[in-house]
Parts: sequence; C-alpha cells; structure tokens
Amino acid sequence: MSASEVGKLEKLEAYLRRTTNALVETEKELSAERAARTEPIAVVSMACRLPGGIDTPEAFWELLASGGDAVGAMPSRWGGLDLYDPDPEAVGKSYAREGGFLDGVEGFDAGFFGVSPREAVSMDPQQRLVLEASWEALERAGVRPETLNESRTGVYLGTMSSDYGNQQGADLDALDGYVSTGNASSVVSGRVSYTLGLQGPAVTVDTACSSSLVALHLAVQALRQGECEVALAGGVTVMSTPAL
Repeated sequence: MSASEVGKLEKLEAYLRRTTNALVETEKELSAERAARTEPIAVVSMACRLPGGIDTPEAFWELLASGGDAVGAMPSRWGGLDLYDPDPEAVGKSYAREGGFLDGVEGFDAGFFGVSPREAVSMDPQQRLVLEASWEALERAGVRPETLNESRTGVYLGTMSSDYGNQQGADLDALDGYVSTGNASSVVSGRVSYTLGLQGPAVTVDTACSSSLVALHLAVQALRQGECEVALAGGVTVMSTPAL
C-alpha cells in the first residue's frame, strides 16, 4: 500500500474510534436518564400536625389502625360566634357542630426560627406549621437542617387561601410588610426555603382538595428531572375563621 493509502486508513480508523466512543458515551447518558426517570422515589421521613392531638406519623398510623376518629368540637377560638343552626339553609350559620381541628395552632417558637415577635403575630398559622413540620421531618431523617443551606433542595407545598388576614379588618394603620407576606399563600413554600437557605424550587400549589397530592407529584417530577436533589413535599390547611 502506498503511503497515502495508509494515511487514509489511519484517518478512517481514528474517525471510527471517535464515533464509537461518542456512541458509547451517548448510550451511557441515555441509560442514566432512563434510570433516573424510572427510579423509585424514597420517602425517608415524615412529620405531621393533625386533628385529635396527633403530632407524629406513628400516632397517625395508630389512629388508622384502630379505626379511631379525630373529629371534635369547634375550636375555642370560634367561641361566642353562635355558629350552629340545625337548618342547612340558614345564612351565616353551620348545621355541623364538629369537625377536624388542630389544637394549639397559636403555639409557635418564633425565636427558634429567627422570626421577630411582631412578624410572628402577622404570620398565617399555615406558615408556622410548615416551618415546624419541615424542621421535624429533617430531624427525623437524621439530617441537620443547617447542612442543607445553599443545597439544591426543593419545597413543594399544597395549601389554601389564607383567611388569617381577615382578622386585621380594614384597619390600614395595622398593615405593614409583615402582614402582606404573612398572609400570602404563595409565601408558604418560600418561607421554608428562606429559613433553611434552600436553593431548589419553592412552589406553592392550590388545586383545592388535591393540593397536597399535586404538590407531591410535582416534587417527584422535579427529582426525576434533576431540578432538585432532595424535596420537602406536603400540605397544610388551617381555617383561622369559620368563613370558609
């Protein structure tokens, strides 16, 4: 073979090697992507605050396993409002006298989360509860919350419109920046991200009764698409007034 023919063969061999290596790398990337999209999501921890004084997943399971009932009387914070009327058509009344209500929603260790007393008063209890539950869920997983600072951890929370601000009435003198952020449903997820210093997506979902399930779905999708490495997902509902 002539020198020129040998040179052409060497170039062809080098090209084939590069192409083969590129195909191998592409196959590895595709396999990794397929695995990521189908890999089961591991739930490593849970935390909850539920009616009936239930404040741990274990207590919730015991309630379910025993066929228990967490329905109770209207909360004391609604006392004196004369809500009950046996007539379902009565305007401004309720023909139900019981429901599922949380105890002690007013309890919150503001200093622990670096929140000033003034801001804590303006914070919707829904924001306070998700802070407590998120912190507890991480502790139950054996994760020190401060270690997630600046991590790609996402927060996906389902919630409902806040009626806590309705207690402020129309007194404009009582309004400040804390009131606006404290009563905005969109802030619920951001409150957790900001407090823990998380750098992943912070998404608040309101799809009515399916909000927490949709939030969980979005969290799973985000994990599989690489939008975050860890995700806090859940839901919260507190009715501060009987309006809803």
